[in-house]
Amino acid sequence: MKASLGVLALALGTSATVLGVGTLALGLYRRDERLLRAGRRYVFLVLAAAVLAVGVMEWALLSHDFSIEYVAENNARATPLLFTITGLWAALEGSILLWGLILGGYLAVMAYKFRDRATDPLVAWATLTGLVVALFFFGLMLGPANPFKTLGTAPLDGRGPNPLLQNHPLMAFHPPMLYLGYVGFTVPFSFAIASLVTGRFGEGWLADTRRATLVAWGFLTTGIILGAWWSYEVLGWGGYWAWDPVENASLLPWLTATAFIHSVIVQERRGMLRVWNLSLVIATFCLTILGTFLTRSGVLNSVHSFTESTIGPVLLGFLGFVAAVGIGLIAWRGDRLRAPGRIDSPVSRESAFLANNLLFAGLAFVVLLGTVYPLLAEAIQGRELSVGEPYFDRMTTPIGIALLFLMAAAPALPWRATSGEVLRRRLLVPAWAGALAMLVAVALGARELAQVLTFGLAAFAVGGIVRQFWLGQRSLGLVRAVRGNPRLYGGLVVHVGVVLVALAIASSSVYTTRREVRLTRGQSAEVRGYEVTYLGSRTERGDQKTTVSARIRVERGGDDLGTYAPAISTFPGTPQGIGTPSVRTGLREDVYLTLISSPNRQGRVTIGVAVNPMILWLWVGGGVMAIGTLLALTPGSRRPRIARPAPAAVEEPVEPVGAPV
Repeated sequence: MKASLGVLALALGTSATVLGVGTLALGLYRRDERLLRAGRRYVFLVLAAAVLAVGVMEWALLSHDFSIEYVAENNARATPLLFTITGLWAALEGSILLWGLILGGYLAVMAYKFRDRATDPLVAWATLTGLVVALFFFGLMLGPANPFKTLGTAPLDGRGPNPLLQNHPLMAFHPPMLYLGYVGFTVPFSFAIASLVTGRFGEGWLADTRRATLVAWGFLTTGIILGAWWSYEVLGWGGYWAWDPVENASLLPWLTATAFIHSVIVQERRGMLRVWNLSLVIATFCLTILGTFLTRSGVLNSVHSFTESTIGPVLLGFLGFVAAVGIGLIAWRGDRLRAPGRIDSPVSRESAFLANNLLFAGLAFVVLLGTVYPLLAEAIQGRELSVGEPYFDRMTTPIGIALLFLMAAAPALPWRATSGEVLRRRLLVPAWAGALAMLVAVALGARELAQVLTFGLAAFAVGGIVRQFWLGQRSLGLVRAVRGNPRLYGGLVVHVGVVLVALAIASSSVYTTRREVRLTRGQSAEVRGYEVTYLGSRTERGDQKTTVSARIRVERGGDDLGTYAPAISTFPGTPQGIGTPSVRTGLREDVYLTLISSPNRQGRVTIGVAVNPMILWLWVGGGVMAIGTLLALTPGSRRPRIARPAPAAVEEPVEPVGAPV
């Protein structure tokens, strides 16, 4: 019964997308406002169908209905309640179902927001585009990715989720956050396509989708940070980012979306970069489809890849279709996409934003090349290749440092043109702060050029940010200034988060210490000033798993810092143990403990000890970026300036506080 109800919900959603697309297309062709109003209503039917399908799947998971193949493969009677619920997105079919639900939600919000403009061709084309995307994913669920396939004979118990997917509560947050980011970029993509079709590719569609773009970017940022935290807390290798192909799949759309969020400011203010912005939006959506292909097609050998399926060619076909449509429309409208504005000086804010965009695009290309080149080599030459951390670290570090410099300098530059006096007045104090920070870093033992530059540029950026807030406090009062332009100050808070993340990465990548120590009960070892003592082990057996944990006391300078319990768990049907690290978190550094081998006959264990500096600030930085995003989303008391061509100025005075950045 549940399977039939689920398939019925999917059929309802598919029918609603088909009817919605047909009604809107006919209404646009006939210019019939009645049909355009009717067409948007199918969006809510799509959402209702997705909610029903997800509800049926959760019902099946919670009731352990093993007659449904997906439930039998990703659930078991001993699976804890939390991981029974999260089983919805533990494998391909369920994750596509989650995609459909989130997409239905975004489209419904879009239709409600623009309910008074339902007959506007721009909104109608955007809704039609979103429904075409929904049709593709509902078609997947009715076809090769059907989550409601049934088994001829239902087993008495299921296999349960992959052990790595039932070993940490972040399973409840990380995947949904990523999908909220991925799917959210459908809205700006839909409006970009609509603007090209209707010929209204000025700045209006940017205003219509600004908040949706920022919402999607914020969710994706949070999802990536949570993924790094999950990797750090679960995988037991002591790190948080390994340039794994699936990690890269989430980073790629984030890079292009970040570039778009910056370059869109130039288009709003100066009417420039129209082709570039449209290309970035289409590229971001394409990269979300590519990320889904890499994650869910089974083509990658990755610790994060839990699914093998046959939908890879279908996803690649859809990716090719989207890219062809986007490129074709831009080529078709090329002559009319010429921007009225131009860059008047290489030392201006628009020049800095353009350089910022080129660097983000270059970084995305470097990551994309390192991610897909092994797949292309295997497909063409039939041999397996791997691109590891040395390539990514060597290629991305200089780009990251250049981006950090631009992040610090760009907000202080005037629009159009500037002078040496303006630059000196705005950048002198932040530059001195950066130079002082580099001297302090060298005095404290920093020797790597990249790390010294990172500390200096971080201080440079913070100095500029403090200057902006001080100007706001001096002219309007800080609260009034923030209320007047939350986009400006929200962006500055996000930049503070980026600085914290950069500092954490620079410190932890250079100064981490790792050792493996073999200890018997009561024996101690010293690792970088910390004394770790093995106090004994404990074994816990349950229906879901068997866990062996070691009790480790951590001391420093005679002070007892607490007792920690790294563990190894084995799950039914999985012979390989899953490690669970135990972390002593501090403001300056973490002590990261892993149980590498359980006690042998002599009672000896092997403990991995890593001392990781400034890791906490990586998570704090992610939280600050989320807060900044929320602040930027709050309504302001000033309307942002929309592009208006103006003659070049020799020098622009200090911009009034609250002007968009």
